[in-house]
Amino acid sequence: MRRILNTLVWAVVFFAIPAVAMAEGAGAVDGTGPGLGAGLAVGLAGLGCGIGQGLTAGNTTAGIARNPGAAGGMFTNFILGMVLIESIAIYGLVIAFLLQGKI
Repeated sequence: MRRILNTLVWAVVFFAIPAVAMAEGAGAVDGTGPGLGAGLAVGLAGLGCGIGQGLTAGNTTAGIARNPGAAGGMFTNFILGMVLIESIAIYGLVIAFLLQGKI
């Protein structure tokens, strides 16, 4: 019972509170302006990058632990992979700015 109640509370936190935070004033025509798309662009890009960077770092660390002699080559590929993963977050930020009309 406690687990179900806990799940319901977190569902309200994740779904109801952001809807209240995105409420617009009386002059709004529709409730799905560019703010929603921009928030999704940055949020999903950040989520994907966080998962990708975590997997990359974990697998590189595991590989170096198994074969310390290959650390140099793995580290170079690790840095290159991290840079490419981080560029996805920057693209998400640029898309958010474009949706907001800031660029």
